[in-house]
Amino acid sequence: MAIDIKSPKEVEAMRAASLMAAETLCLVGEKLRAGMSTEEINTIVHQDTLKKGGRPAPLNYRGFPKSVCTSINAVVCHGIPGPQILKDGDIINVDITTIYGGFFGDTSATFYIGTPSAQARKVVEIARTCLELGIKEVRDGARLGDIGAAIQQYAEANGCSVVRDFVGHGIGRRFHEDPQVKHYGRRGSGERMKTGMTFTIEPMVNLGRFEVVIDPDDKWTVTTVDGSLSAQFEHTIVVTKTGSEILTKRPKPLRLSENVATVFA
Repeated sequence: MAIDIKSPKEVEAMRAASLMAAETLCLVGEKLRAGMSTEEINTIVHQDTLKKGGRPAPLNYRGFPKSVCTSINAVVCHGIPGPQILKDGDIINVDITTIYGGFFGDTSATFYIGTPSAQARKVVEIARTCLELGIKEVRDGARLGDIGAAIQQYAEANGCSVVRDFVGHGIGRRFHEDPQVKHYGRRGSGERMKTGMTFTIEPMVNLGRFEVVIDPDDKWTVTTVDGSLSAQFEHTIVVTKTGSEILTKRPKPLRLSENVATVFA
């Protein structure tokens, strides 16, 4: 599949879908608390997405049964909302993808529930920085491998690992397009980035080993093979002539995630 270069009009449409996803993620942050279930998170996301005029992309995507992915502690990605109750000390990644105007916007963040452990703080803040470093590598003419190299180098230098089995992806009129955006690798490798390319960067960082396992029963839930904590942050990006634009840039800081001074107080 060829890489789809978006026109300015298409980027504008993606910007609208991406902003919706970012706003819904902010709403989740406002509502999160110990004692709530992940099913409640699903309801918040589903209702807010419909209220905005969008559709939740995960719902029925390849059989996924819910409108959002909720991944707690050792769950790396694709956690299915249900009766599980959030507890003090948990970390949870909430992954939201909105369809609006025929385009997709995809974003996620990891939140702290209550008082985080030192290990939880470590893996979350390293994952956050990994995304920031990956975005800094985005510019017309650079290689996709530069993104992965920057992320892997930082994560491993700080005693963490980067998941190999799940990567970033092109996005636009389809949920998943070319190219694949690996969060590991070497500089100077991979496709050259071009103005108008749109993709996600979404490093999944583990406190222990990088290997993961998929739940044999639900066929979706991905966990670390050694039970170690995992954290992830994600943005949808467009390559520009001067660098990049974060299409899923949030209108305000995320409660229980970006306001870390309050979380750690």
